Amino acid sequence: MQFPSPVSLEWLAGFINARLVGNSNASATGINEIHKVEKGDLVFVDHPKYYDKCIQSAADFIIINKDATIPEGKALLIVDNPFDAYCKIVQHFRPFEPATKMISESATIGEDSFIYPGCFIGNHVSIGKNCIIHPNVTIMDHCIIGDHVIIQAGTVIGSNAFYYNTKKDRAVWYKKMPDCGRVLIEDYAEIGAGCTIDRGVSHDTIIGQGTKIDNMVHIGHDTVTGKNCLIAAQVGIAGAVTLEDGVTLWGQVGVSKTLTIGANAVIYAQSGVGKDTPGGKVYFGSPIEDAKEKMKELVWVKRIPALWEKVMGK
Repeated sequence: MQFPSPVSLEWLAGFINARLVGNSNASATGINEIHKVEKGDLVFVDHPKYYDKCIQSAADFIIINKDATIPEGKALLIVDNPFDAYCKIVQHFRPFEPATKMISESATIGEDSFIYPGCFIGNHVSIGKNCIIHPNVTIMDHCIIGDHVIIQAGTVIGSNAFYYNTKKDRAVWYKKMPDCGRVLIEDYAEIGAGCTIDRGVSHDTIIGQGTKIDNMVHIGHDTVTGKNCLIAAQVGIAGAVTLEDGVTLWGQVGVSKTLTIGANAVIYAQSGVGKDTPGGKVYFGSPIEDAKEKMKELVWVKRIPALWEKVMGK
């Protein structure tokens, strides 16, 4: 999330009662979680496993629970509980805003777009020109819909990210991170019926220009699809995935978190993607393999009973 304007580190340190170390005269331009940080961002870390990754990331300012050596120009905000400090900042700059109408007065809807009855359009939503939003679609706060977009009935855009801070030394292991990201749907995209597209935790979930999504598809937080992707029914994509341009996922494909599928890759139905996948090839299986090699393997698997009978018959 980008702040409305740069925020001084001194103010932030006072707000979260932090000890400020390093470049104390700087200002933060936004706050993000580790997978999406950019220059000028504030990020938090509360586990030794991720201290170095966080400090060496693109983020310039780190909320942390210990002293550490930092590169020149960066700063630490040292507190006892970085997660609580992060939550306090997010909730200050993106507070809960109740909805009082089915279509918020702060939403903007472009020329020649049609909104069917029964739709909910949240606060600060932007819908472009020549869109069709079918009945019972929900578009939550701050989401942005481009031009010529079609969203079929019953779809939810901008639901909360499935993302938790986990510590097993407390009564409640999983504490929800307040999300302040958005969903951006670019021009000429089409979203089927009954889909769910989660907002980013602190950045954006993006559906690229011209991408077509079938019914009953789930797309996790901070996932970015490229242009002209094709996603068939019942696909499930976890958080922070990147689909490059022209990727095709056929029905019931499952995609694990924080990986990249290269441009123009095709994944056959009911496959499982568990690692980064080069583009320009066809894949099948769980875990996926080159589709031709996998088909050969299946042929040999079918021959096993006959081979066994032949061997045992001897």
